[in-house]
Amino acid sequence: MSRALPKYNKRRVGLAGGAAAVALTGAVIAGTALAGESSEGGGADARTLAGPGTVSCPDVASQLPAIPASAQAEVDRNLALLDQQITEANKRLVDTVGQGGPNFVQNAILGPLEDKRVATVNRIATAIGRTADRPAGLDSLAACSLDAQGDPAAPGQEETGGTETSAPPAGGAGDDAGAGGGDAGAGQDGDASGVGTISCPDVAPQLPAIPASAQAEVDRNLALLDQQITEANKRLVDTVGQGGPNFVQNAILGPLEDKRVATVNRIATAIGRTADRPAGLDSLAACTLTK
Repeated sequence: MSRALPKYNKRRVGLAGGAAAVALTGAVIAGTALAGESSEGGGADARTLAGPGTVSCPDVASQLPAIPASAQAEVDRNLALLDQQITEANKRLVDTVGQGGPNFVQNAILGPLEDKRVATVNRIATAIGRTADRPAGLDSLAACSLDAQGDPAAPGQEETGGTETSAPPAGGAGDDAGAGGGDAGAGQDGDASGVGTISCPDVAPQLPAIPASAQAEVDRNLALLDQQITEANKRLVDTVGQGGPNFVQNAILGPLEDKRVATVNRIATAIGRTADRPAGLDSLAACTLTK
């Protein structure tokens, strides 16, 4: 038995008592208090007072199939999490004004937001797929864009991302390059800069027997795990001196963990199509910095 997802109406929200009331899924939410408050008209005229811009993301809820009753609660939690992620990204836009170079917003805010959304929509797809057909293509809804003028997106852009430039896919053009062989130990680039290297748990030895039909996809994603560490180590070098004391955690290690969650979930899904889906791979996602 299934029921269609309840329709969530976008609405303008304000900050009251330190808690943000968040409209579910895909709304453009300012990182500071919004001017005025209204429950009518879809909130298309909401404006941020902070000026650094607001984040616009595709609406996931409207792209979902009928949701099995057994998956509804988990799907709703993750749809709410998508909104929370946008709220946090908008707050970071305000809190980090003037930090970093010309690519700071893409590298430290929009890119990490996309990675978080990839992991979240994969959890939604997995929840639905337990008792119904797993929805495909939700990853295409992960990239968000920035309204750099600080004005809201035009009506409809809150859900579609409008005509603005989307963030590039996580992982870049080389996502499928090479054959994976694990990702343990210090980053592949070494520590020539003295800023430290990133160490992550090795995923490959924790996998069960891999069905032949899944081997190529598993290998691609194991290779991607290695590539993600290499890119994170490069960012350590390229961003030396940027941000505050939590910059490495917030802008490098945190986003890396989100990417790894999405990647190990793809590995588990590939294996689970023809064998038992491995559980607990998410526990291998967090990495550490070794000085």
